[in-house]
Amino acid sequence: MNDYTRVKFTVKPNEEFATDILASQLADIGFESFVTEEDGISAYVPQSLFDTGNIDSVIAEFPVPGFQISYESELIEGEDWNAEWEKNYFQPIVLGEECVIHSTFHKDVPKARYDILIDPKMAFGTGYHQTTCHMLRAILASDMTGKSVLDMGCGTALLAILARKHGASDVVAIDIDEFAYENARENIVLNGTPDIEVRLGGAEAIKESDSFDIVLANINRNILLADIKNYVRAMHPGSQLFISGFYTEDIDVLKEEAASHGLQYIDSAEENRWAMARFRL
Repeated sequence: MNDYTRVKFTVKPNEEFATDILASQLADIGFESFVTEEDGISAYVPQSLFDTGNIDSVIAEFPVPGFQISYESELIEGEDWNAEWEKNYFQPIVLGEECVIHSTFHKDVPKARYDILIDPKMAFGTGYHQTTCHMLRAILASDMTGKSVLDMGCGTALLAILARKHGASDVVAIDIDEFAYENARENIVLNGTPDIEVRLGGAEAIKESDSFDIVLANINRNILLADIKNYVRAMHPGSQLFISGFYTEDIDVLKEEAASHGLQYIDSAEENRWAMARFRL
């Protein structure tokens, strides 16, 4: 069973920039999803990576003085994941008249051009977080017609599904987590896009024969820095790379790494210090 631990962090005073910094540091020790609370944040980490020693070190080394951080944890068993999100967090996401993202348990959702069903289970990627919203908007603003698309770190396969519905003809989704891989396969069937190919693995799952027009990678700063070179090997002149999952202050170092592999910076978007950027080969 792929269990997770929910860790509820209380931050005093509860300032958004402080919880953003905390989330960034927690991501470096394996936390995968974060939800804003009235007095801090809740963060989710695979049970196998839950280590109070690492959490205590993050709190002890918190770089901004004047904040008190405490936490409590609870085990979320795999079979309870849908119930956890339905009860507490996952509400329909509406992007104007273009896209609505909801689960099978949601009722009376608004109509939109693209209706996407996501049952998250233990895989992350519901459209709730700013980084995912950045990527969704970038896909909607792009001409995907007939394009080949790679979704790295696909989670629920939300981005892959939207790309396919928005006109992409050949879509591959890759995730290193086995539960995410299974959940992605379930979600593409739910959305009537069974021709999306789902692969289990990391960057090594990109084949030598792969060549994509667009690569989507909503992961985190460190993985992006390590794997941009791998994405470029699956691109061709004119291909674009969309990346997200990092803070505005990380843009420059990511631009530098991208440039070292021949990528040209196109533009970026920012919201609440979370950012995304686009590049062209």
